Amino acid sequence: MGVRAAVRSEVHPEGDVVRLRAQLERVQGRRLDAPVLPVHPALAALLPGGGLRPGSAYSVAASSSLLFALLAEASQAGSWCGVVGMPQLGTEAAERLGVDLTRLVLIPDPGPRWLAVTATIAEVLPVVAVRPSGRATDGDVSRLAARLRDRGAVLLVQGAWAQAEASIDVADPGWTGLGQGHGYLAGRELTVTVTSRRTPVPRRGRMLLPDVDGTLVSTRPPSVAYVPLEAVG
Repeated sequence: MGVRAAVRSEVHPEGDVVRLRAQLERVQGRRLDAPVLPVHPALAALLPGGGLRPGSAYSVAASSSLLFALLAEASQAGSWCGVVGMPQLGTEAAERLGVDLTRLVLIPDPGPRWLAVTATIAEVLPVVAVRPSGRATDGDVSRLAARLRDRGAVLLVQGAWAQAEASIDVADPGWTGLGQGHGYLAGRELTVTVTSRRTPVPRRGRMLLPDVDGTLVSTRPPSVAYVPLEAVG
């Protein structure tokens, strides 16, 4: 299967962030009035507002399939997406899950300046995903949050992140396709749980991510997780 090449940009530790900003501004202009960015219906049913809220950060489980599923609808709708600090990201799997590779910017190794690079990308691209390679201080997080609000960008962080709009996690994975000790792994079913400060209790849904065709399919309607009254009071 042919895979269209994503835009790949190398940023060295001593790289010029200003030069990178100018390069990206040539492919994507500033977006201050972007609406909620779309996601797959199975994920929209779990997320507050039904999509990715501009100006917000999300804490995302370390799952490439989940990340691709979150990027897919936005890229198909015309939004450029940046991925920082993920050298092992598979573009073929991303394309199967619906990511438009012609609108994907890859920065596999941003070096120790990963936070500065992420902030720069967020100034010109509507969606930025990052795997932090180091700790971010509270001040760094607050400054980046202000920049996200100013530019109307969405930040997807693989791992815990202070001031996150919501946390998107996966659990209870199970593979299909195996028979009695033989066969081929065909699809992975798992539970996606979204915990948000905008909703009183987590929401979760069971889905194939990916299914046998490499796409996302909901297998069970979303539900609201039970939380004892004393836990919320």
